[in-house]
Amino acid sequence: MIEVLAKLGRGPVFLAGEVLECVITFTNPLSASSTSASSEMLAWASAQIHCQFHASENRVALPPSDGSKHDVQAENETVFVPNRGERGQCILSTPPKILFCDLRLDPGESKSYSYCETLPVDGPPSFRGQSVKYVYKLTIGCQRVNSPIKLLRVPFRVLVLHGEATHCPPCTTGQAASCPADTLTFSPGLKDYQFPQDEAVAPSNPFLEEEEGLKKDSRLADLATELLMVATSRRSLHLYNISNTRGKVGTFCIFKTVYKIGEDVIGTFNFSEGDIPCLQFSVSLQTEESIQEEFQRRRGQPVSFTTHARHQESCLHTAQSSFSLPIPLSSTPGFTTNIVSLKWRLHFEFVTSGELAGTCLVHGSQSEAVTWTGVQQMEVDTFSWDLPIKVLPTNPILASYVSQFSSTNSITI
Repeated sequence: MIEVLAKLGRGPVFLAGEVLECVITFTNPLSASSTSASSEMLAWASAQIHCQFHASENRVALPPSDGSKHDVQAENETVFVPNRGERGQCILSTPPKILFCDLRLDPGESKSYSYCETLPVDGPPSFRGQSVKYVYKLTIGCQRVNSPIKLLRVPFRVLVLHGEATHCPPCTTGQAASCPADTLTFSPGLKDYQFPQDEAVAPSNPFLEEEEGLKKDSRLADLATELLMVATSRRSLHLYNISNTRGKVGTFCIFKTVYKIGEDVIGTFNFSEGDIPCLQFSVSLQTEESIQEEFQRRRGQPVSFTTHARHQESCLHTAQSSFSLPIPLSSTPGFTTNIVSLKWRLHFEFVTSGELAGTCLVHGSQSEAVTWTGVQQMEVDTFSWDLPIKVLPTNPILASYVSQFSSTNSITI
């Protein structure tokens, strides 16, 4: 019996373009109850990263795959197929790396091997939606002589940052139903960034010699963190008039529309300048998952919405109010592939009174006491409004604290 243990030293979340490092340890355990301990032999071991794509048959129409299926492994087959038995299609994989050949372990002996691979920057982010899923795994395969291959899968999460953010001038006022948020576009990507010869993103140690490849990868990670800080720290006043066919309800204020996962979306309302009273409002933080037209199962099929946070408040006779909605660290930032698009938005719903006055009745007695009684019936109107926002990745170390994946995985062969 041999125990195989794989450990991601920095955590299970990475930015595309970073180097994934995993230490794989093979151990021949020495059992106290064993009377005849013997050496163990492994023929070979190899490791490879792959991204598995799975689509809902009811929502997505994919072209037939030309790749051959490897769901069944021959008893003595030596071909390493990391996605064997996995659902969906393997849309991305790195070259396999051999860890060793002919490993002999004496009782109680263990040996460790380090696997390093740069995560591709042109792949999709990790995503589990209602229509599609993108799942990343590091698969370690090992085999005894004349025995089937055993696979140890290490799932991890990938966040994708496509480049530097730029903004158009923000709008200052407008009707709630028509005023858009400021836009955000991206440069070609971090992989195309040209570092100056005499400029570094982070301080370097002159007493340590670094390989050029590792130095560049480290600088790319630092650049990504810096770009995220710059893109999400810009603030400017955005004012929106909230109105319907009857008149103005109030104004909405927000100081930015670009966020990182883990941040709070904060906004304020001012109903004091409204022409008609607002009885109740709700704000929902939502993602909009839409399938590209050529891959839709039915033409004009509706998009899928997921609510991540919601705030609801009764606001009759309220002059000002506010809300704070957290963006979960476990959520996926906005992205677009050739099959699916994920966008973020704030969804507002307002309940207004159809009466300009007389929203409550006052019954006074002969004494000084006054009793306020709410009306039994009231004519109301409801309307909604959607405000697009941009949600970007965050520092992968921070996202690792709430990840559902474990940094350590093991099997026994």
